Amino acid sequence: MSFYEAIDPQFTRFVMFNAPVKKLATGFDWAEGPVWFGDANCLLFSDIPNNRIMRWRPDGEVSIYREPSNYTNGHTRDHQGRLVSCEHGGRRVSRTEHDGSITVLADAYQGKPLNSPNDVVVKSDGSIWFTDPHYGIMTNYEGYKSEQELPCQVYRLDPETGAIEAVVTDMVCPNGLAFSPDESRLYVADTGAIFDESADRHIRVYEVDGKKVSGGAHFHTIDPGASDGLRIDTDGNIWSSAGDGVHCISPEGKLLGKILVPELVSNVCFGGRNKHQLFITATTSVYSVILNREGMQRP
Repeated sequence: MSFYEAIDPQFTRFVMFNAPVKKLATGFDWAEGPVWFGDANCLLFSDIPNNRIMRWRPDGEVSIYREPSNYTNGHTRDHQGRLVSCEHGGRRVSRTEHDGSITVLADAYQGKPLNSPNDVVVKSDGSIWFTDPHYGIMTNYEGYKSEQELPCQVYRLDPETGAIEAVVTDMVCPNGLAFSPDESRLYVADTGAIFDESADRHIRVYEVDGKKVSGGAHFHTIDPGASDGLRIDTDGNIWSSAGDGVHCISPEGKLLGKILVPELVSNVCFGGRNKHQLFITATTSVYSVILNREGMQRP
């Protein structure tokens, strides 16, 4: 069985063909939001419909990190190593402090509640950027069915003032997001209206100038499926979820190759001993594979 499909010859340098795609854990209903904690030697990820955050350790131990979790989805870490989470149930972005207490970072914009924050990244200046589609309030499966009061947008949270600003306002449903290594570009996946098969489902790229973004050109369309979550390696390649696994896309928008996964992939992150282990959340399970590439994910 082959775990890889090379579209471009350079992809053969990114993967090690004797490194298998391993199933690490299973039994979840929709695994999402993986984030690596190198100092704790563990992976955290969301099991959204079951309202819990799970923890996997390299010795194979799987345990519950937090339950209930407010139907968390995407996670990242800030510069102090704290967990930053997107909560469907709380319709907010929160931070877990070192003592375990939870601080609400953002739950409203212009006096109206956020929809259901989905994915989040932290820029080098400490600002927090997150997407806010409406998926978590459409039904009671991954949150609480509620009225949508705001457009689906991408926000920037200022690290000094705590103020949030809508920085991307021209998408149907922004989802996964990531900065290029030099932070001059912001990649955002638009997964569109979930029940509208004609909706555009693609990755767009924005030029970043400090607190502002501009542009928003089409970058790449995933086929099959859509880009739900994505991460960047140190060379600027994009590793995105797809309908048949994980797709590797060059900084120029060219599909280089695929990691084939037997379940629908939701998200990815880099971690492990040398940041060269790609963790993959996929429907009911979590997978991983060792790559010949290092990710931008913090330890």
